[in-house]
Amino acid sequence: MTSRRDNLQPRPDPTIPILSGGVDELGVVPWPIVLRRRIHARVRLDYRWAVVWVVLSGLFAVGFTITLLVVTLESIATELHSDVGVLNWAIVGPMLAFGVVGPAFGKAGDLWGHKRVFLGGLFFAAVFAAASALAWSAGTLILFRTLSATAGSACGPSAMAYINRLFGPEERMRPLSVWSFVTAGGPVVGVVAGAPLVDSLGWRFIFWVQAPMCVLAFLIALWLLPPTDRVEGVRFDVWGSATLGIGAASLLAGISQGRAWGWTSVATLGCFAISAVALTTFVRVEQRALAPLLVLSWFRTRNIVFPVLSQMLTNFAYMGGFVLVPQLLGERGLGLEKGTVGLLVIARPLAFSIIAPLAALVTVRVGERVAGVVGALGVVTSMVLWSQVGVGSAYAFIITASAFSGIGLGIASPALTSLMSSAVDEKDMGVAGAMQQLMTQLGAVMGSAVLVTVSVTASEGNVGPFHTAFLVGAVVAGVGALVALRVQPMLRRD
Repeated sequence: MTSRRDNLQPRPDPTIPILSGGVDELGVVPWPIVLRRRIHARVRLDYRWAVVWVVLSGLFAVGFTITLLVVTLESIATELHSDVGVLNWAIVGPMLAFGVVGPAFGKAGDLWGHKRVFLGGLFFAAVFAAASALAWSAGTLILFRTLSATAGSACGPSAMAYINRLFGPEERMRPLSVWSFVTAGGPVVGVVAGAPLVDSLGWRFIFWVQAPMCVLAFLIALWLLPPTDRVEGVRFDVWGSATLGIGAASLLAGISQGRAWGWTSVATLGCFAISAVALTTFVRVEQRALAPLLVLSWFRTRNIVFPVLSQMLTNFAYMGGFVLVPQLLGERGLGLEKGTVGLLVIARPLAFSIIAPLAALVTVRVGERVAGVVGALGVVTSMVLWSQVGVGSAYAFIITASAFSGIGLGIASPALTSLMSSAVDEKDMGVAGAMQQLMTQLGAVMGSAVLVTVSVTASEGNVGPFHTAFLVGAVVAGVGALVALRVQPMLRRD
């Protein structure tokens, strides 16, 4: 049956590139479309890149606060009459939700259109960001932050779907390098920019800033984004989402609270048992599901399983180290001021933003395998350098340690993401993007939980546990480099 949107396609302006790969515009009232096209032609901006910048701006608006509370966790815990162990879930909860719920939104985008899902994610992220600013207890802050991240996770699969539909396999490296910077660098930028604001205006101010940012991104996306084709017969894997969420949350609870509860306590062992049962059930559900949350057959495809696994392991070290760095440099370690900590770690997003576009050009010649291995080794180098940071370490050494993480992920992430996206059918782009978001976020959450647990006994004058944690991250990222050796480069070079 021919849909209304097929019958009302506007005639394209010859000065604007035609959108291919399933993205088109709905021209019920042609005047806004004509105006947009004339603006794009006048400023000579490729319409595809205009779409990319819009979706990535929305993704940044919902993601930059996910790890923002790292720098101020102790002061917030004091204000809300809680402790750092409980408030840590205001970081872990949103990170977990951002990954676990993503695949469901990927399916929703395929069913209802990625524009609608993207707009809905921005709207509710704004609502719960404002609610986070009004939180009156640790429980309400954790709840509102998790709900905000849950809504915001809709933006990740939609952004990936737009990029993969607008750009061919040979063109995706550049937009994916920018996408990687936003997804990986956004939380770091949030900490760098947020630290001085939190010091001067308080942590609630950050969420009062985030809410209107999401609203502004919503309005721009409403005006500019084209709809995407809808996939017929899409179904939701409710049981898969539930079992994966329960399994991952129980595992993280056991890891993060095991020391406080006791590793052999009923609560800790119960969490691990629930996790084992839930994750086993998840695999069985996925094997029988008509529309699985994760397509298990993809994990038998070389250029899907190895790129995703390498990114997951590298992200374990990258984000786990990111959570530790402010603690090592701050009150629990070297005792530096929050503003100084923010300035020192800014080397990471700066290095990422500079390297990612350049790496995209180099990857075309050296291949995705080389880029993946070199990038993972860059993160390994960063972790090893951080394991040497202590009292008396020069700022230049600390900046170098931060920069190597940004350099490593900036090299590896666009290459491996492009490789994975080229290995799936175009109709599965939304689900594939969500799957990648899920696996990388699970790596990030696991890294944060494990490295924080390893370093929990650290204190001012005793930074040895931090060093041990960084070395654990180095080992895991090293395994990611070995996994990247198994990928098959997509392009053939002279």
